Amino acid sequence: MIEAISAVTLATHDMLRAVRFYASLGFEIAHGSESASFTSFRAGAGYLNLIAQPLEKQWSWWGRTIFYVSDVDALYERALATGHRPSTQPRDAEWGERYFHLTDPDGHELSFAKLLAER
Repeated sequence: MIEAISAVTLATHDMLRAVRFYASLGFEIAHGSESASFTSFRAGAGYLNLIAQPLEKQWSWWGRTIFYVSDVDALYERALATGHRPSTQPRDAEWGERYFHLTDPDGHELSFAKLLAER
């Protein structure tokens, strides 16, 4: 039986830009750096990894990574304050979560959510 996801790894063409993007949202570096070819951020009990890829390596929309956060609205305001442009505003969904979407500089879609029962 599968018990948990340990990590999600996303490709980037610009590690410096990607690391600064995730750090601006409050992700904490566990390994690597702005100049590394591989960087890991803590995401609760798991990790969000970034791996540098050459410019000729292309990808298209692949899906969405969803992160549970303690305060959706506060993170949304932080994203706006640091110059990011979320694609949606926070809203309550019929499936019982409050969430918003944000696309990272490499085109990876992120969702930040919280169960409404825990609000």
